[in-house]
Amino acid sequence: MNDLSFFLPCAAGVEEFLAQEVHALTGRAGQDLLSLRGGVRVRAGWRDGLKLNLHSRLAQRVLVELAHGPYRNENDLYALASGVAWEIWFTPKQTFKIETTAQHSPLQSLNFATLRIKDAIADRFRAKANGVRPSIETQWPDCRVFAHLTTDTCTLYIDTSGEPLFKRGWRQDKGDAPLKETLAAAMLAASGWWNPETGEVSGQPLYDPCCGSGTIAIEAAQIAHGIAAGSLRRFGFEKLLPFQAHVWSSIRQEAQDAERAAAGTGTPVFGSDVSHRMVDFAQRNAERAGVAQAVEFRGGDALQRMPPVEGGGVIMLNPPYGERIAVGGVAGTGGGGRPGAREAAQSTEGDGGDFFPQLATHWKKNYAGWTAWVLTPDLKLPKQMRLKESRRVPMWNGPIECRLFRFDMVAGSARK
Repeated sequence: MNDLSFFLPCAAGVEEFLAQEVHALTGRAGQDLLSLRGGVRVRAGWRDGLKLNLHSRLAQRVLVELAHGPYRNENDLYALASGVAWEIWFTPKQTFKIETTAQHSPLQSLNFATLRIKDAIADRFRAKANGVRPSIETQWPDCRVFAHLTTDTCTLYIDTSGEPLFKRGWRQDKGDAPLKETLAAAMLAASGWWNPETGEVSGQPLYDPCCGSGTIAIEAAQIAHGIAAGSLRRFGFEKLLPFQAHVWSSIRQEAQDAERAAAGTGTPVFGSDVSHRMVDFAQRNAERAGVAQAVEFRGGDALQRMPPVEGGGVIMLNPPYGERIAVGGVAGTGGGGRPGAREAAQSTEGDGGDFFPQLATHWKKNYAGWTAWVLTPDLKLPKQMRLKESRRVPMWNGPIECRLFRFDMVAGSARK
Protein backbone atom coordinates (compact mmCIF):
# COMPACT_ATOMS: atom_id res chain seq x y z
CA MET A 1 0.00 0.00 0.00
CA ASN A 2 3.03 2.28 -0.17
CA ASP A 3 3.15 2.40 -3.98
CA LEU A 4 -0.30 3.07 -5.37
CA SER A 5 -1.36 4.86 -8.54
CA PHE A 6 -4.01 7.45 -7.70
CA PHE A 7 -6.11 9.34 -10.22
CA LEU A 8 -7.83 12.52 -9.06
CA PRO A 9 -10.45 13.75 -11.57
CA CYS A 10 -11.23 17.47 -11.68
CA ALA A 11 -13.08 20.03 -13.76
CA ALA A 12 -11.51 20.82 -17.12
CA GLY A 13 -9.15 23.76 -16.81
CA VAL A 14 -8.25 22.98 -13.19
CA GLU A 15 -5.60 20.31 -13.81
CA GLU A 16 -2.50 22.46 -13.21
CA PHE A 17 -3.88 23.94 -10.00
CA LEU A 18 -4.75 20.44 -8.76
CA ALA A 19 -1.23 19.23 -9.60
CA GLN A 20 0.18 22.04 -7.44
CA GLU A 21 -2.13 21.07 -4.59
CA VAL A 22 -1.24 17.36 -4.85
CA HIS A 23 2.47 18.22 -4.85
CA ALA A 24 2.01 20.25 -1.67
CA LEU A 25 0.13 17.41 0.06
CA THR A 26 2.28 14.46 -1.03
CA GLY A 27 5.66 15.92 -1.97
CA ARG A 28 5.58 13.91 -5.21
CA ALA A 29 6.93 15.39 -8.44
CA GLY A 30 8.39 14.43 -11.82
CA GLN A 31 7.07 11.17 -13.27
CA ASP A 32 5.30 10.44 -9.98
CA LEU A 33 2.99 13.40 -10.57
CA LEU A 34 1.41 13.87 -13.99
CA SER A 35 -1.17 16.42 -15.05
CA LEU A 36 -3.54 14.81 -17.54
CA ARG A 37 -6.68 15.90 -19.32
CA GLY A 38 -9.45 15.98 -16.73
CA GLY A 39 -7.33 15.12 -13.72
CA VAL A 40 -3.99 14.31 -12.08
CA ARG A 41 -2.21 10.98 -11.64
CA VAL A 42 0.14 10.54 -8.69
CA ARG A 43 2.13 7.59 -7.35
CA ALA A 44 1.94 7.70 -3.56
CA GLY A 45 1.15 5.67 -0.46
CA TRP A 46 -2.15 4.77 1.16
CA ARG A 47 -1.63 7.41 3.86
CA ASP A 48 -1.21 10.05 1.13
CA GLY A 49 -4.57 8.97 -0.32
CA LEU A 50 -6.25 9.65 3.01
CA LYS A 51 -4.60 13.09 3.21
CA LEU A 52 -5.70 13.94 -0.32
CA ASN A 53 -9.30 13.13 0.56
CA LEU A 54 -9.21 15.26 3.68
CA HIS A 55 -7.42 18.29 2.27
CA SER A 56 -7.98 18.54 -1.48
CA ARG A 57 -10.22 21.43 -2.47
CA LEU A 58 -9.93 20.87 -6.22
CA ALA A 59 -10.29 17.10 -6.80
CA GLN A 60 -13.66 15.51 -7.42
CA ARG A 61 -12.58 12.11 -6.11
CA VAL A 62 -9.48 10.13 -5.13
CA LEU A 63 -9.39 6.88 -7.13
CA VAL A 64 -6.89 4.02 -6.89
CA GLU A 65 -6.02 2.46 -10.26
CA LEU A 66 -6.19 -1.33 -10.02
CA ALA A 67 -5.96 -2.48 -13.64
CA HIS A 68 -5.38 -1.12 -17.12
CA GLY A 69 -5.42 -3.07 -20.36
CA PRO A 70 -6.70 -3.41 -23.91
CA TYR A 71 -10.14 -4.73 -24.84
CA ARG A 72 -12.13 -5.52 -27.94
CA ASN A 73 -15.32 -6.87 -26.41
CA GLU A 74 -17.09 -7.48 -23.10
CA ASN A 75 -15.26 -10.74 -22.51
CA ASP A 76 -11.97 -8.84 -22.40
CA LEU A 77 -13.46 -6.61 -19.68
CA TYR A 78 -14.45 -9.74 -17.74
CA ALA A 79 -10.89 -11.09 -17.98
CA LEU A 80 -9.35 -7.77 -16.89
CA ALA A 81 -11.65 -7.48 -13.85
CA SER A 82 -11.10 -11.15 -12.94
CA GLY A 83 -7.40 -10.50 -12.49
CA VAL A 84 -7.88 -7.83 -9.80
CA ALA A 85 -7.46 -8.87 -6.15
CA TRP A 86 -10.76 -7.36 -5.03
CA GLU A 87 -10.60 -9.40 -1.83
CA ILE A 88 -7.87 -7.16 -0.40
CA TRP A 89 -10.16 -4.13 -0.71
CA PHE A 90 -13.55 -5.32 0.56
CA THR A 91 -15.29 -8.44 1.82
CA PRO A 92 -18.04 -10.62 0.27
CA LYS A 93 -20.38 -9.43 3.03
CA GLN A 94 -20.16 -5.84 1.80
CA THR A 95 -22.04 -4.17 -1.04
CA PHE A 96 -20.58 -2.57 -4.14
CA LYS A 97 -21.53 -0.51 -7.15
CA ILE A 98 -19.92 -0.13 -10.59
CA GLU A 99 -19.99 3.12 -12.56
CA THR A 100 -18.81 3.02 -16.17
CA THR A 101 -17.79 5.98 -18.30
CA ALA A 102 -16.59 5.91 -21.89
CA GLN A 103 -14.92 8.02 -24.55
CA HIS A 104 -15.48 6.74 -28.10
CA SER A 105 -15.94 3.14 -26.96
CA PRO A 106 -17.00 0.79 -29.80
CA LEU A 107 -19.18 -1.25 -27.43
CA GLN A 108 -22.91 -1.10 -28.12
CA SER A 109 -24.05 -1.15 -24.49
CA LEU A 110 -22.30 0.29 -21.46
CA ASN A 111 -24.88 -1.45 -19.30
CA PHE A 112 -23.76 -4.82 -20.62
CA ALA A 113 -20.09 -3.85 -20.15
CA THR A 114 -20.89 -2.95 -16.54
CA LEU A 115 -22.69 -6.27 -16.08
CA ARG A 116 -19.66 -8.25 -17.29
CA ILE A 117 -17.36 -6.41 -14.89
CA LYS A 118 -19.83 -7.09 -12.08
CA ASP A 119 -19.92 -10.79 -13.03
CA ALA A 120 -16.12 -10.96 -12.91
CA ILE A 121 -15.99 -9.46 -9.41
CA ALA A 122 -18.77 -11.72 -8.13
CA ASP A 123 -17.22 -14.85 -9.67
CA ARG A 124 -13.81 -14.09 -8.17
CA PHE A 125 -15.35 -13.72 -4.72
CA ARG A 126 -17.30 -16.97 -5.16
CA ALA A 127 -14.06 -18.77 -5.95
CA LYS A 128 -12.18 -17.18 -3.03
CA ALA A 129 -14.93 -17.24 -0.38
CA ASN A 130 -16.65 -20.64 -0.73
CA GLY A 131 -19.44 -19.44 -2.94
CA VAL A 132 -20.15 -16.19 -1.06
CA ARG A 133 -20.28 -13.02 -3.14
CA PRO A 134 -20.96 -9.33 -2.36
CA SER A 135 -24.28 -7.77 -3.33
CA ILE A 136 -24.96 -4.81 -5.58
CA GLU A 137 -26.21 -1.64 -3.89
CA THR A 138 -26.84 1.34 -6.17
CA GLN A 139 -27.74 3.97 -3.56
CA TRP A 140 -25.30 3.68 -0.65
CA PRO A 141 -22.71 0.99 -1.49
CA ASP A 142 -19.86 0.13 0.84
CA CYS A 143 -17.49 0.19 -2.13
CA ARG A 144 -17.55 2.01 -5.48
CA VAL A 145 -15.77 0.62 -8.54
CA PHE A 146 -15.18 2.87 -11.55
CA ALA A 147 -14.49 1.63 -15.08
CA HIS A 148 -13.33 4.01 -17.79
CA LEU A 149 -13.30 2.91 -21.43
CA THR A 150 -11.48 4.56 -24.32
CA THR A 151 -11.54 3.33 -27.90
CA ASP A 152 -9.41 0.30 -27.02
CA THR A 153 -8.37 0.36 -23.34
CA CYS A 154 -10.14 -0.11 -20.01
CA THR A 155 -9.00 1.23 -16.64
CA LEU A 156 -10.48 -0.05 -13.39
CA TYR A 157 -10.42 2.01 -10.21
CA ILE A 158 -11.61 1.65 -6.64
CA ASP A 159 -12.96 4.81 -5.08
CA THR A 160 -11.65 6.03 -1.71
CA SER A 161 -13.89 9.13 -1.42
CA GLY A 162 -17.45 7.87 -1.27
CA GLU A 163 -19.56 10.95 -1.90
CA PRO A 164 -17.92 13.44 -4.33
CA LEU A 165 -15.39 15.68 -2.61
CA PHE A 166 -17.27 18.89 -3.40
CA LYS A 167 -19.73 17.75 -0.72
CA ARG A 168 -17.84 19.30 2.18
CA GLY A 169 -20.51 18.54 4.75
CA TRP A 170 -21.54 22.08 5.66
CA ARG A 171 -23.95 23.07 2.88
CA GLN A 172 -27.48 22.17 3.97
CA ASP A 173 -29.17 25.39 2.86
CA LYS A 174 -28.86 26.18 -0.83
CA GLY A 175 -30.59 27.99 -3.66
CA ASP A 176 -31.08 26.98 -7.28
CA ALA A 177 -28.06 25.37 -9.03
CA PRO A 178 -25.42 26.35 -6.46
CA LEU A 179 -21.78 26.61 -7.44
CA LYS A 180 -19.79 23.52 -6.47
CA GLU A 181 -17.23 24.07 -3.73
CA THR A 182 -14.47 22.57 -5.89
CA LEU A 183 -15.12 25.13 -8.63
CA ALA A 184 -15.20 27.97 -6.10
CA ALA A 185 -11.75 26.84 -4.91
CA ALA A 186 -10.57 26.70 -8.53
CA MET A 187 -11.67 30.32 -9.04
CA LEU A 188 -9.73 31.36 -5.94
CA ALA A 189 -6.65 29.52 -7.23
CA ALA A 190 -6.89 30.92 -10.76
CA SER A 191 -7.21 34.46 -9.44
CA GLY A 192 -4.06 34.10 -7.34
CA TRP A 193 -5.97 34.89 -4.13
CA TRP A 194 -5.10 31.36 -2.96
CA ASN A 195 -1.91 29.49 -3.86
CA PRO A 196 -2.69 25.75 -3.77
CA GLU A 197 1.02 24.85 -3.75
CA THR A 198 1.92 26.85 -0.64
CA GLY A 199 -1.52 27.07 0.94
CA GLU A 200 -1.05 30.81 1.37
CA VAL A 201 -3.59 33.52 0.56
CA SER A 202 -2.83 36.94 -0.88
CA GLY A 203 -4.03 38.84 2.17
CA GLN A 204 -6.37 40.99 0.08
CA PRO A 205 -9.99 41.31 1.28
CA LEU A 206 -12.39 39.16 -0.76
CA TYR A 207 -15.96 40.14 -1.64
CA ASP A 208 -18.72 38.25 -3.48
CA PRO A 209 -21.61 40.64 -4.29
CA CYS A 210 -23.84 37.80 -5.63
CA CYS A 211 -23.01 35.27 -2.92
CA GLY A 212 -26.12 33.08 -3.04
CA SER A 213 -25.74 30.41 -0.35
CA GLY A 214 -22.18 31.59 0.30
CA THR A 215 -20.03 29.03 -1.51
CA ILE A 216 -17.17 31.29 -2.65
CA ALA A 217 -17.00 33.28 0.58
CA ILE A 218 -17.15 30.21 2.84
CA GLU A 219 -14.55 28.34 0.79
CA ALA A 220 -12.26 31.39 0.99
CA ALA A 221 -12.78 31.79 4.74
CA GLN A 222 -11.97 28.13 5.38
CA ILE A 223 -8.79 28.43 3.34
CA ALA A 224 -7.76 31.60 5.17
CA HIS A 225 -8.27 29.91 8.53
CA GLY A 226 -6.53 26.64 7.66
CA ILE A 227 -9.65 24.46 7.91
CA ALA A 228 -9.32 21.17 6.01
CA ALA A 229 -11.84 20.86 3.17
CA GLY A 230 -13.20 17.49 4.35
CA SER A 231 -13.05 18.06 8.09
CA LEU A 232 -16.84 17.73 8.48
CA ARG A 233 -17.54 14.62 6.41
CA ARG A 234 -16.99 10.86 6.18
CA PHE A 235 -15.14 9.05 3.38
CA GLY A 236 -15.45 5.85 1.41
CA PHE A 237 -12.04 4.56 2.52
CA GLU A 238 -13.39 4.13 6.06
CA LYS A 239 -15.20 0.98 4.82
CA LEU A 240 -12.29 -0.49 2.86
CA LEU A 241 -10.10 -3.25 4.29
CA PRO A 242 -6.79 -1.27 4.26
CA PHE A 243 -8.35 1.35 6.56
CA GLN A 244 -6.69 1.69 9.96
CA ALA A 245 -8.45 3.90 12.49
CA HIS A 246 -5.24 4.98 14.26
CA VAL A 247 -3.65 6.18 11.00
CA TRP A 248 -6.73 8.20 10.12
CA SER A 249 -6.91 9.63 13.64
CA SER A 250 -3.31 10.79 13.32
CA ILE A 251 -3.98 12.53 9.99
CA ARG A 252 -7.05 14.28 11.39
CA GLN A 253 -5.08 15.40 14.45
CA GLU A 254 -2.41 16.93 12.24
CA ALA A 255 -5.12 18.86 10.39
CA GLN A 256 -6.64 20.11 13.63
CA ASP A 257 -3.23 21.23 14.91
CA ALA A 258 -2.64 23.14 11.66
CA GLU A 259 -6.06 24.78 11.96
CA ARG A 260 -5.30 25.95 15.50
CA ALA A 261 -1.94 27.32 14.37
CA ALA A 262 -3.71 29.36 11.66
CA ALA A 263 -6.37 30.73 14.04
CA GLY A 264 -6.56 34.50 14.01
CA THR A 265 -4.56 34.91 10.79
CA GLY A 266 -7.52 34.93 8.40
CA THR A 267 -8.08 37.49 5.63
CA PRO A 268 -11.32 39.55 5.66
CA VAL A 269 -14.05 37.87 3.59
CA PHE A 270 -17.42 39.40 2.69
CA GLY A 271 -20.55 38.40 0.82
CA SER A 272 -23.87 39.99 -0.05
CA ASP A 273 -26.99 39.07 -1.97
CA VAL A 274 -30.13 40.88 -3.03
CA SER A 275 -32.17 37.99 -1.57
CA HIS A 276 -32.26 38.12 2.24
CA ARG A 277 -33.37 34.50 2.19
CA MET A 278 -30.09 33.54 0.52
CA VAL A 279 -28.15 35.63 3.04
CA ASP A 280 -29.79 33.63 5.83
CA PHE A 281 -28.79 30.43 4.04
CA ALA A 282 -25.21 31.66 3.72
CA GLN A 283 -24.98 32.56 7.39
CA ARG A 284 -26.26 29.17 8.51
CA ASN A 285 -23.84 27.43 6.13
CA ALA A 286 -20.95 29.52 7.50
CA GLU A 287 -21.85 28.46 11.04
CA ARG A 288 -21.72 24.78 10.08
CA ALA A 289 -18.45 25.37 8.21
CA GLY A 290 -16.85 26.89 11.32
CA VAL A 291 -16.31 30.33 9.77
CA ALA A 292 -19.30 32.31 11.06
CA GLN A 293 -16.94 34.82 12.71
CA ALA A 294 -14.59 34.93 9.73
CA VAL A 295 -16.99 35.99 6.98
CA GLU A 296 -19.53 38.81 6.97
CA PHE A 297 -22.77 38.40 5.01
CA ARG A 298 -25.22 41.22 4.32
CA GLY A 299 -28.27 41.81 2.18
CA GLY A 300 -28.15 44.28 -0.66
CA ASP A 301 -28.31 44.78 -4.42
CA ALA A 302 -25.00 44.26 -6.22
CA LEU A 303 -25.71 47.50 -8.11
CA GLN A 304 -25.91 49.50 -4.89
CA ARG A 305 -23.59 47.87 -2.35
CA MET A 306 -20.52 49.97 -1.55
CA PRO A 307 -17.09 48.41 -0.91
CA PRO A 308 -17.03 46.50 2.40
CA VAL A 309 -13.57 47.92 3.21
CA GLU A 310 -11.40 50.76 1.99
CA GLY A 311 -8.14 50.35 0.11
CA GLY A 312 -9.15 47.81 -2.53
CA GLY A 313 -9.40 44.06 -2.69
CA VAL A 314 -10.70 41.21 -4.83
CA ILE A 315 -14.27 40.87 -6.14
CA MET A 316 -15.11 37.26 -6.96
CA LEU A 317 -18.47 36.22 -8.35
CA ASN A 318 -20.33 33.63 -10.36
CA PRO A 319 -23.42 35.59 -11.44
CA PRO A 320 -26.54 33.51 -12.17
CA TYR A 321 -27.01 32.65 -15.84
CA GLY A 322 -28.86 30.40 -18.26
CA GLU A 323 -29.14 27.01 -16.60
CA ARG A 324 -28.89 28.66 -13.20
CA ILE A 325 -31.32 31.41 -12.09
CA ALA A 326 -32.25 35.00 -12.82
CA VAL A 327 -29.64 37.73 -12.75
CA GLY A 328 -29.53 39.19 -9.24
CA GLY A 329 -30.27 42.83 -8.74
CA VAL A 330 -32.76 45.51 -9.61
CA ALA A 331 -31.69 45.73 -13.24
CA GLY A 332 -31.85 42.00 -13.69
CA THR A 333 -35.36 41.49 -12.37
CA GLY A 334 -37.15 44.71 -13.15
CA GLY A 335 -36.91 45.86 -9.55
CA GLY A 336 -38.16 42.63 -8.02
CA GLY A 337 -34.88 41.36 -6.59
CA ARG A 338 -33.37 37.92 -7.07
CA PRO A 339 -36.09 35.24 -7.11
CA GLY A 340 -35.52 31.71 -5.93
CA ALA A 341 -36.92 30.23 -9.13
CA ARG A 342 -36.30 30.47 -12.84
CA GLU A 343 -39.42 32.31 -13.90
CA ALA A 344 -37.62 35.64 -14.33
CA ALA A 345 -34.50 34.05 -15.75
CA GLN A 346 -32.66 36.24 -18.18
CA SER A 347 -29.56 34.59 -19.54
CA THR A 348 -26.34 36.56 -19.67
CA GLU A 349 -25.56 34.63 -22.81
CA GLY A 350 -26.26 36.94 -25.71
CA ASP A 351 -28.33 39.41 -23.71
CA GLY A 352 -27.92 40.09 -19.99
CA GLY A 353 -30.20 43.08 -20.02
CA ASP A 354 -28.99 46.19 -18.21
CA PHE A 355 -27.51 44.43 -15.21
CA PHE A 356 -23.92 43.97 -16.38
CA PRO A 357 -23.41 47.44 -17.93
CA GLN A 358 -24.82 48.97 -14.75
CA LEU A 359 -22.65 46.73 -12.58
CA ALA A 360 -19.54 47.82 -14.49
CA THR A 361 -20.52 51.49 -14.10
CA HIS A 362 -21.04 50.95 -10.36
CA TRP A 363 -17.66 49.27 -10.02
CA LYS A 364 -15.79 51.97 -11.96
CA LYS A 365 -17.39 54.68 -9.88
CA ASN A 366 -17.03 53.10 -6.44
CA TYR A 367 -14.48 50.26 -6.61
CA ALA A 368 -11.36 51.90 -8.04
CA GLY A 369 -8.34 49.85 -6.97
CA TRP A 370 -10.28 46.57 -6.81
CA THR A 371 -9.78 43.57 -9.10
CA ALA A 372 -12.92 41.75 -10.23
CA TRP A 373 -13.07 38.12 -11.35
CA VAL A 374 -16.29 36.97 -13.06
CA LEU A 375 -17.07 33.38 -14.08
CA THR A 376 -19.48 33.27 -17.03
CA PRO A 377 -20.27 31.20 -20.14
CA ASP A 378 -20.75 34.42 -22.13
CA LEU A 379 -17.58 35.17 -24.09
CA LYS A 380 -19.02 38.58 -25.00
CA LEU A 381 -19.38 39.68 -21.39
CA PRO A 382 -16.46 42.18 -21.48
CA LYS A 383 -18.02 43.92 -24.47
CA GLN A 384 -21.39 43.90 -22.74
CA MET A 385 -19.86 45.45 -19.61
CA ARG A 386 -17.84 47.88 -21.74
CA LEU A 387 -14.69 46.75 -19.94
CA LYS A 388 -11.42 45.34 -21.25
CA GLU A 389 -10.41 42.13 -19.50
CA SER A 390 -6.79 41.80 -18.45
CA ARG A 391 -6.99 38.02 -18.32
CA ARG A 392 -9.35 35.18 -19.26
CA VAL A 393 -9.04 31.66 -17.83
CA PRO A 394 -10.92 28.74 -19.48
CA MET A 395 -12.90 26.79 -16.90
CA TRP A 396 -15.85 24.39 -16.98
CA ASN A 397 -18.87 24.59 -14.66
CA GLY A 398 -20.09 21.01 -15.04
CA PRO A 399 -21.05 20.67 -18.72
CA ILE A 400 -20.98 24.45 -19.29
CA GLU A 401 -17.83 25.92 -20.86
CA CYS A 402 -17.00 29.19 -19.10
CA ARG A 403 -14.36 31.88 -18.84
CA LEU A 404 -13.08 33.46 -15.67
CA PHE A 405 -12.55 37.11 -16.68
CA ARG A 406 -10.34 39.52 -14.76
CA PHE A 407 -11.21 43.21 -14.77
CA ASP A 408 -8.93 45.81 -13.15
CA MET A 409 -11.09 48.60 -11.83
CA VAL A 410 -10.03 52.19 -12.47
CA ALA A 411 -12.12 55.32 -12.20
CA GLY A 412 -13.96 56.06 -15.45
CA SER A 413 -13.85 53.83 -18.53
CA ALA A 414 -11.31 51.01 -18.75
CA ARG A 415 -11.71 50.66 -22.51
CA LYS A 416 -9.15 52.05 -24.86
